[in-house]
Amino acid sequence: MTHSLAALATEQSDPRFSGIDTLPTEEIARLMNAADAAVPAAVGRAVPAITAAVDAIAARMADGGRLLYVGAGTSGRLAVLDASECPPTFGTHPDLVQGIIAGGEAALVRSVEGAEDDAEAGAAVIRGKHVGPLDSVVGISASGRAPYVVAAVEQARRLGALTVGLACNTGTPLARAADHAVEVIVGPEVVTGSTRLKAGTAQKLVLNMISTITMIRSGRTYGNFMVDVVPSNSKLVDRAARIVSDITGTQVPRAREVLESAGRDVKTAVVMIERGVGADDARALLAAHGNRLGPALHSA
Repeated sequence: MTHSLAALATEQSDPRFSGIDTLPTEEIARLMNAADAAVPAAVGRAVPAITAAVDAIAARMADGGRLLYVGAGTSGRLAVLDASECPPTFGTHPDLVQGIIAGGEAALVRSVEGAEDDAEAGAAVIRGKHVGPLDSVVGISASGRAPYVVAAVEQARRLGALTVGLACNTGTPLARAADHAVEVIVGPEVVTGSTRLKAGTAQKLVLNMISTITMIRSGRTYGNFMVDVVPSNSKLVDRAARIVSDITGTQVPRAREVLESAGRDVKTAVVMIERGVGADDARALLAAHGNRLGPALHSA
């Protein structure tokens, strides 16, 4: 096991960085920046695999399924971060996209020793979430071998869920366990083995794609506007009013007024202005078209 870990690309030492402890701060910063610049290209090479995974996730979500991310350490924290941003950005119920981290909430702020090695806990958390055939489970592990994550994906697959394995090495146990393998090969880290760096950045970029494109496919955007945004503070109220204004061509003060009468629901406000109807009729139009703004605006 030790030998196989040492052979992973993410565990190698890059000779370009062997003397970083003797360099000036600016030079270290430039070296890190140059290393990070290679990450988007690595993600780009994985786009076909990401595409297949997202289409499969979106299809299940359209039938009422959930999206669950499972990770340990940095990967788990990124999982929780991406999931937690979906309700305010896309107006989703907190249960629709969930982030699960080995060791539970305590592991978000400090390391929980041994949590990632607990395979039974990984399987148990999937059973505890009552995962089923409509759900999608994305396992995230830079090494692709964290027992907690691999076991969670294996359990999800046994229960009929769609499974995705996101790793930064090739031919990993996680890839073998999942229906869809997404392997983003970023190579050795600036600080050897510190996969919160390039590997973490790559994982965040892929999770951005998975959640955002799934929400686009689910009708939670109109063009590039987040029309399901939840205006829960003054900044978001202002953003929502500007979205209504941009889509309809209405001046912002008027857009804000209609938005308030629509219960701060962007889609309802847009339909009210564009179709010249009241809030109740706007909501009925949206409901008749699956809460998708485009069809509600352009239907006969």
